[in-house]
Order: sequence, then structure tokens, then C-alpha cells
Amino acid sequence: MELTWLEDFLELAETGSFSRAAEARHITQPAFSRRIKALEEWVGAPLFARTPPRTTLTSAGEQFMLGAPDLVRRLLQLRRDAREAGGRETATLRFAATHVLSFTFFPYWIRSVESHGSFGPVRLLSDSMQACEELMFQGQAQFLLCHQHPLAPNRFEPRQFRSAIVGKDVLMPLVAPGDDGRPRWSLDEAGDVPLLAYTGESGLGRIVAAHRFDERAPGLKPVFSAHLAASLLGMACDGRGIAWLPRSVAAQDIAAGRLASAGGSAWEIDMDIVLFRPTARQSPAAENFWAEVNAIPA
Repeated sequence: MELTWLEDFLELAETGSFSRAAEARHITQPAFSRRIKALEEWVGAPLFARTPPRTTLTSAGEQFMLGAPDLVRRLLQLRRDAREAGGRETATLRFAATHVLSFTFFPYWIRSVESHGSFGPVRLLSDSMQACEELMFQGQAQFLLCHQHPLAPNRFEPRQFRSAIVGKDVLMPLVAPGDDGRPRWSLDEAGDVPLLAYTGESGLGRIVAAHRFDERAPGLKPVFSAHLAASLLGMACDGRGIAWLPRSVAAQDIAAGRLASAGGSAWEIDMDIVLFRPTARQSPAAENFWAEVNAIPA
């Protein structure tokens, strides 16, 4: 059994298409199909039901899926740890963080943790929440820093991942003021309100969607969407609509009068800033870092 077979399995389970999975894995479809077949022969049971329009997991495939992601992640981590121990790679702490936290929170937070001890080089991978989750599942990052709210569950099962709250933030409905200094639109008033929305790969978008504000304000009409909070911030400052933005991102624009609240506290969303890690033991440097994080109050 080869590691590539497991990675192929996960890609096909995700896409539900042999052609798309083969393209993502950068091999021809016949070669990809042979590798899936080889994995099924090794397991001794069919893992996929090959029925149009979408390839789906069989009951055996669903059972195999329970352990495959964690196995791939642990194998990749084991290889990295062995290389670090053998001197082939530097013992680097690898973080994935959502774009917004990479700029607003990570720099001073990592500095505060490092003030309690030396942990070696740090590598930061910044992307959307969806992409950061994949980095964790693929074993390319030891830690993930993101926003979290209980109404918007993430993909990290407690038996495979642990977490620690390291900060707090608030999503606020913000809008540019009009010529009279008042917010151009209000969520507490009737009428159409242009919404600057997050796309599906955004973790903040998941949190906003879970609160179903469109049911409380039927006049909300999406006019623009992006997965970056910075993009929505710029559009909101330009007077293009209302955007739910982290206070950590918008604080300067609020203080300067470029943005104002479009509703009271009932429209705000309190969030945790959370650090995730796999439950499996990691490198000594990563374990030392985790111990220090848990010793510092959020």
C-alpha cells in the first residue's frame, strides 16, 4: 500500500469525480483509476460506487474514511519529524492562519508566546478557512489559527484535533456614513439594504450565514461577494453596502469615522480566536509551543 493511494482516495471522496480528482492529482485518469483499483484490492472491498452522476463512497469506503485522513496526516508528520531529527530539515513550527488573522492577530500573538521561550523558526501559511483546513488535513501545518463560533461548526472532530482559545473578536455590521454623518443604511429600518457578503470558502462567511440575519432583515440583498475581509472592508468604506467585519480589522476605520455600525449589539457576533492542532503527538518544538500556549491566559 502506498501513501499516494490514500491521497488519491481522499481526493476522489472529496470531488466525487474520477476526472476532476485525476486532474487535481496531476495524473491521467486511467492511471488514477488504476491506483484506486489497487487500493481497493489491498483493502479487499470496493470503496466507491461508480454510478453517475457522482462517484460515492460505499459502506466500506465510509468506514475507511473514518481513519484515512488522520493516517495520511500522521504519516506526513512522521516523515517530517524523522527528517528534522536527521538534520535534513529545520525544526520549523508550521502555522496555517486565515487571511484576516494573519495580518491583525498573528504577529503580536506569536511575539507574546515567544516572549516566554524560544521555539525556533516559524512558517506561516495564510489562506481562506477552507484552504487552511485542507493544509491541516494534509499534514502541511501543525497548527491552525482561525475564528470560531458554536453555531458554525468546523471540520475538526474532537477525537482527531484539540483546540485552545487564544483571543476574542467581534463581527460588526458596518457601513459608510452618508453626508449627514449617519449610517447610509440601517438593519433596524425597513427597505432594501445592499449586502457585501463572504463567499463559501470563508470561515467568517460560515459564521455570518449561521446567524441567518436575512430572516431578520428581509431587505438584505447581496451585491458583492469575496472571501477576504479586506476586500469587503474596502467596499464598505467606499459606500457600497453593509459588511459584517471583525472589529480587529475595522477598528481604525471606525475610529476615523469612515465606518459606522448599521445596527445595535443584537446584530453583532462574539467570536473566539482558536488555535487547533492534531491530537497525535507532534515534534518536540511543537509540543513545547502548545504547552506554552495553554499556560498563557487568552
